[in-house]
Amino acid sequence: MAQIMYGRWGSKSGEEVVVCRVDEETIEVHCHGGEAAAARILADLAQHGASVQTWRDRAGDSIRAAAFRALTEATTKPAAAILWDQYAGALVRALADLKVRIRDDHLATAVEAIDRLLSFAELGLHLTTTWRVALVGSPNVGKSSLLNAVLGFGRAIVHDQPGTTRDLVTGITAFAGWPCLLVDTAGLRATAEPIERAGVALAAQELQQADLLLWVRDATSGSDDELQLPSQIAREPLVVWNKCDLLDSATPTIGGGLLASALTGQGIESLVAAIAQRLVPETPPRGAAVPFTPAQVARLKNIQTDLRFGRAREALDALESWLGEQTSEILPGEIRE
Repeated sequence: MAQIMYGRWGSKSGEEVVVCRVDEETIEVHCHGGEAAAARILADLAQHGASVQTWRDRAGDSIRAAAFRALTEATTKPAAAILWDQYAGALVRALADLKVRIRDDHLATAVEAIDRLLSFAELGLHLTTTWRVALVGSPNVGKSSLLNAVLGFGRAIVHDQPGTTRDLVTGITAFAGWPCLLVDTAGLRATAEPIERAGVALAAQELQQADLLLWVRDATSGSDDELQLPSQIAREPLVVWNKCDLLDSATPTIGGGLLASALTGQGIESLVAAIAQRLVPETPPRGAAVPFTPAQVARLKNIQTDLRFGRAREALDALESWLGEQTSEILPGEIRE
């Protein structure tokens, strides 16, 4: 027991390994040859009947385990901070408090508490999945140039010929610490050219898929832009008047929206702040409970529905079952005395 041995895996010239028997059922094998060496050892073990599992498979299904997995995928500090709070028990404590409210027949405050939790659901679901922000508009309004200006480098090819962008061009960035995928689309117009028409079709799909649309318009044309976005778009787009550096007293009056210049950088900082505000209008305070998986959001909505239809007993049973799944499992890499 607790014996440590050194040797080579497979042959005298094989990978150097350290093997430790931790307990009756656990043996650790340590190597230092990189992913290829580890993969070879795992393949050999599997060939001899071992069941290979990743650390994610061992992490468990509790909220804490889900937060642990999500933390390894977080790409920004604000996202990681929220997930750390859930790992530390913020969401579990909120569920326990909700249980007490329902048990004590404080149903109105219980519904308010769920509403508050669900108000952060969209943010929670994007802590490890980027928000999708699409630049849409007519041809030659400067969408590609604006994409490059916001990203801070030349991601999209820019040309003054309308129809240059034929496919979706993307770039990953972060706005106020929230991970975002910017999507440049083909100019929306009727065209007979097959490749451009395919690009316009992709742009039309993006109108429905994006979390936020930046409707880029040419400030020098004023309100003469004939493009009208479909009325069935779920969210109001953020209008951006590009080429504002070319404005003069003879320029037609433009409507509401943000003024920006991809060429000079004017208004880009305000545009970035506006995007962040539209995506995350309220940042949860430190230590707040935030549901962060689709399953958690679905369970909260089901409990909310039970309460609103007077099914307090069902809501309480669902909460007790959920809380009963929360264990104090030791996660991979964690040491406890």
